[in-house]
Amino acid sequence: MNSGSWHRSLARVAVAGVVVWAVACARGGWGGSWEDLSRLTRGRVRAENALWIENKLSARFNTSKRVVVADLKGPAVITMIHFALPQSHFGQPPRFLGRELLLRAYWDDEPTPSVEAPLVDFFCDPNGLREEVNTALVNKRRGYNAYFPMPFGKSGRIELVYDGPVEPGDELWRLMPCYSYVMYRTLDAMPVDCGYFHASWRQEALLLGARDYLALDAKGRGKFVGWNVTMRLPGRDGYPVDQNEKFYIDGESEASVEFQGIEDSFGFSWGFPPTESQFPLTGFYRFMKGAMGYRFFVQDAISFEKSLRVMIGFGVNEDPMFRREFSKRGNSMQLSSTVYWYQTEPHAPLPAMLSASERTPAPEEPFWPDKETLPTADELRARNVKLHVLCGHDTNEVLFAEPGYGARVLRGYKWNGWGLPVSHCRADNEEIEVELTVPSGAKGKARVYVIDADNFEGGRKQKVMIGGHSTDVEGFVEGRWIERDVGEPETASGRLTVRAVNARKGSNAVISKIEWIDHK
Repeated sequence: MNSGSWHRSLARVAVAGVVVWAVACARGGWGGSWEDLSRLTRGRVRAENALWIENKLSARFNTSKRVVVADLKGPAVITMIHFALPQSHFGQPPRFLGRELLLRAYWDDEPTPSVEAPLVDFFCDPNGLREEVNTALVNKRRGYNAYFPMPFGKSGRIELVYDGPVEPGDELWRLMPCYSYVMYRTLDAMPVDCGYFHASWRQEALLLGARDYLALDAKGRGKFVGWNVTMRLPGRDGYPVDQNEKFYIDGESEASVEFQGIEDSFGFSWGFPPTESQFPLTGFYRFMKGAMGYRFFVQDAISFEKSLRVMIGFGVNEDPMFRREFSKRGNSMQLSSTVYWYQTEPHAPLPAMLSASERTPAPEEPFWPDKETLPTADELRARNVKLHVLCGHDTNEVLFAEPGYGARVLRGYKWNGWGLPVSHCRADNEEIEVELTVPSGAKGKARVYVIDADNFEGGRKQKVMIGGHSTDVEGFVEGRWIERDVGEPETASGRLTVRAVNARKGSNAVISKIEWIDHK
């Protein structure tokens, strides 16, 4: 083996048509790649056990919320970490492990951790919702396994910290991983060109149109080797995939590595696929109503000499609509990330860890953390409103209707992806048609509200028709009411048709609200 080579290229072995990737890492007599299996390497391989009933109480959650699962003397390199699933995972009803348990790692007696993340997120299993994870470097199926090489010179300490409400004892033991082992190989010396392994987790809710999400702010010399990222609009289906992933190396003001589109950075295109895909180095799966992507930069690790900032946000030349829409109240995104990198010590302090309750994903409430304000029945009656329709609204399309009044959509699909105050509409590439029910011969005012919230295709243009009267509408980014007094003979049948016809090629027609106000 070439003792001057620590990090080797990926070695590939094909087994039954499946490509198995092994991270090669060799120096000072330690062999880590497939091609090294036949070589007689120096050093001893050892395993340190914890958590199971065969181990001392201090290495179990029966007596403490903090357990040191490995306290190793160097020089050595950790080659594998394994955690068994909790006993409670198999109970009735099952209780799954979430973000209440933290994984920490300390190198060479440092006072603050180089690794700090919820254990489940570290293994590409955000909030512990997955049955299976299958990547080149971490996996899960009835247990969690990690294969990042983690070298150290003097000492390496791996610990678990539970900061939930359950006190130490038998119940906590059942809720925590029930067994662990850490495998490591002793070395003659830690190579001088070797970095220490680091991992950091963050979660933040923000208006991504107003500022970028910060995933990493590292200081020192090192290289970025991977991450997993979740993205969601809590309570709503969908999320923008037009965010760019920006790597600012050594203090640069313009990112020298920038991926245009978050799905592309994880190996996909035109949005994430409809079904999950787990590849060795890239992958995607659903995370609640949003998405999770992972990528490992093995052969293309991003090196830095002084610093590295990793951010997610819309590109400078992206359609301005994205910054405008995702700066509006009600369009807060929640992102989380676990970043993996190697670097020299000392490292910059990791971000302050959120409490266990704050680490929980935001509830599936539309517009979280904001609230949609809708008029009450008393407020509508005070204006003599008999019918109030929220076209395209997810749950309350006919918000209010007095007896004898109603609405039926004849044409137009639902859309509720805008921010507040008006997030919804009925839309169609050609024409929307809504039939109102009113008492025969009713006299009143029909009102139609349209808003071009996303300035679609440079701005919508349409004709809005109330009964037989037509109004041309253009430039309504801020919203506009179209009103018309209506009576006999148009209401003699007890029906009144409201339509919107698209008048701009490549765009579509929209209607967001319809009201009927009786004449007093």
